[in-house]
Amino acid sequence: MDVTLLHYTPLEVCAHAIRTCWQSFDKSDEGGEKDRALIDRVGNKFKHASTLEHLVYTFYIRGISRALLQELARHRMASLSVKSTRYTLKELKECAPFDPDDFEGASRFIVLTGKEAVDRASIRALNNLQELLKEGIGNDYAKYALPESYKTELTWTINARSLQNFLRLRSNKAALWEIRTLAYSLYERLPEDHRYLYTETLYREETP
Repeated sequence: MDVTLLHYTPLEVCAHAIRTCWQSFDKSDEGGEKDRALIDRVGNKFKHASTLEHLVYTFYIRGISRALLQELARHRMASLSVKSTRYTLKELKECAPFDPDDFEGASRFIVLTGKEAVDRASIRALNNLQELLKEGIGNDYAKYALPESYKTELTWTINARSLQNFLRLRSNKAALWEIRTLAYSLYERLPEDHRYLYTETLYREETP
C-alpha cells in the first residue's frame, strides 16, 4: 500500500470560514496559533463540525484490495476516481500463469493476507481470470471473476469532518486489518500542522 497526499486546503481557509460567522477577521493571524486554536475550539470542542468541511484533502492511494475499496464506498462524503478494470486488465492477460506458491510474483496483482490458504485461493482465482482473458472474454464480463484481493488504486478526496469520522471508525482494532493500515497511513501523510485536529480520533492501543 502506498499513500500520497496530492493536495490540501490551508488552515487559514477554514479559519476564514469560521470568522465569517462572527466577522472577526481582524483577529486572524493568517493560519497561526490563534487560527489553529479557533478551528479546534469551534470544529472539535464546540462540535460545529460543518466548519471543518472547508478543509479538503486529496490522496492518491495505490496497492489496496477491491475488498478495501468496497469499505471505502461506505464513507459517503468523499469522492473516488478508481482505476478502471475495463481498460487495465491487459496487464494481467500478458503475464504467465502464477504458481500457487509464488506469493511474491502474484503480489503484483493481489493483496496478500499472510494466510497461506487464502492467498493460494486468490492466486487460483487470478489464474482463472487470466485464462478467461486469454480465451478472448471481454473485460466487462471477465471482471466478474476478479478476486476481492485484486489490487486497485484511486484518487480520493475527503473533507476534514468526514476524515475524522473515517479515522475514528477505521483505526479501531475491530476494523478490517487492511483499512486500519490505510487509516494510519492517511494520518501520517497529513500536513504536520493539521494533525492536531485528528489525534483524538485515532484509536491507540493501551500500554501497560
